[in-house]
Amino acid sequence: MEPLDSLLERLTVPPDAWEPFGRRVAKVDSNHPQILDRPRKGKVVLITGMTPTGHGVGKTVTMLSLASALHRRGTRVMACLRQPSMGPVFGIKGGGAGGGRATVEPFVEVNLGLTGDLDAVTNAHNLLAALIDNHLHHGNALNLDPEAVLWPRALDVEDRALRHLQVGLGTGNGPARSGNFVITPASEVTAILGLAESPKDLTDRLGRILIGKSRAGRILRASDLKAEGAMAAILRKAIRPNLLTTPEGAPVLVHGGPFGNLSYGTTTLRSIHLAQRLADVVLVEAGFGTDLGGEKFVDLVAPQGDLAPAAAVVVASVPGIRAHSAGGPDSLTPGLENLEKHLENVRAFGLEPVVALNQFPEDSESDLRAVADFCASRRVGLARNLGYAEGGAGAEALGELTLQALGAGRRSRPIYQAGEPLMDKINAVVKGMYGGEGADLSSAAVEEQSSGVLEGTERFPVCLAKTPLSLTDDPKRLGRPKGFRVQVQSLVPAAGAGYLVALLGKIETMPGLPGEPRALEIRLGADGTVLGIS
Repeated sequence: MEPLDSLLERLTVPPDAWEPFGRRVAKVDSNHPQILDRPRKGKVVLITGMTPTGHGVGKTVTMLSLASALHRRGTRVMACLRQPSMGPVFGIKGGGAGGGRATVEPFVEVNLGLTGDLDAVTNAHNLLAALIDNHLHHGNALNLDPEAVLWPRALDVEDRALRHLQVGLGTGNGPARSGNFVITPASEVTAILGLAESPKDLTDRLGRILIGKSRAGRILRASDLKAEGAMAAILRKAIRPNLLTTPEGAPVLVHGGPFGNLSYGTTTLRSIHLAQRLADVVLVEAGFGTDLGGEKFVDLVAPQGDLAPAAAVVVASVPGIRAHSAGGPDSLTPGLENLEKHLENVRAFGLEPVVALNQFPEDSESDLRAVADFCASRRVGLARNLGYAEGGAGAEALGELTLQALGAGRRSRPIYQAGEPLMDKINAVVKGMYGGEGADLSSAAVEEQSSGVLEGTERFPVCLAKTPLSLTDDPKRLGRPKGFRVQVQSLVPAAGAGYLVALLGKIETMPGLPGEPRALEIRLGADGTVLGIS
């Protein structure tokens, strides 16, 4: 592997703009004056996908092998990836740093905390929770209503037992009140870290977090507790992107960690902007399908960061297509209809899609041809991707198609404007991205609208949180359902992040572990090597 100092010199990062974390990871100061002075010339390629299975569809493998393929041909490329949460690492999906010969290295470190950014987010989040309960205990000068506290606690593991609980129990620990935990990628602090452009912006956004209401009905924020300064101090190093590489030397920025179903599902704006200043092609993965991470990137993230993707890669696989089959094991039709909807979504963004078909050893040639013929009939370029087995060499055809798409000179466009009425925005996503007939508010969501707790956030972009396993809010409805409506169960303000969350269907902000979690396979070898992460 190329030494860190040599890599950073090749990328023209000033010597005083980075610090090493071990031998293979560097923290880069994206706000260094000599970096900020450079224009953002890199063209953004959005890496998205069809509706995945519970084990994913291979977007990270695709992005990393594509990065290596472009690097091999001499293109100045940089990939931007979220840091994996330890929830899925120990849960059902496993590691989030690629696989086979298409990984981010050091692979184990990426999956087990890396430079501690998500630990810092968890600590900053829980500091605010502690300050809230401490304020209630010591006189409650703000007259905060204990039953109107909005701020939960956070933990970066999946633990369903923490979804609902009581805090402050026992003598002298109260007042007692109901509470809950969210997984760290669902924390608004994670979202804020990803969208903040500078230490000052980070501090200001943290101060705008809504913590609850006073008994008189006044909205209270983290700044009312003077909590934002200490929270930002905890995040002082986490705000800097982490530079790593693929095994073939393609540079990768790993930063931020919001889930694509519960949050906006992509890396930080600072890492994307840094990559644009250091590379000509910037690959950005957005979580799950075009209906989730893809839509949120175009409608929520890109406008805040003055971005516009110039191309989009839609990742698919024969197993993913077959998982949507309702017509028996010999039918690809439902899965191809699902893929078609995602191709339509990319075109709704103003881009022409490129399909990356992840190839597996068990795939039949007839299935692979059927997917290729389907895409050809829709005039969509397709390349088989053998990146898992072959690294960059297996993604060269995809690299060529991606560069051709970049040469078309397109720019993405949002499907709604942030200032539109809330239900217009929600329905634009449901109708345009999901293919549904519209959305209905639950009685709880109607009450939240009238309570005043959303104060000012209805004019923000909307972040729809739903299952990633279906185009609907029901994970069991596969393929391309039609004639459906979704229900908004709750509306949650994210004033610091600058958006409003709409929870659809039975979505949990604290996932639970499966019956056989991946944690049971992970162990520490006698020589100190971590085994079992894949």
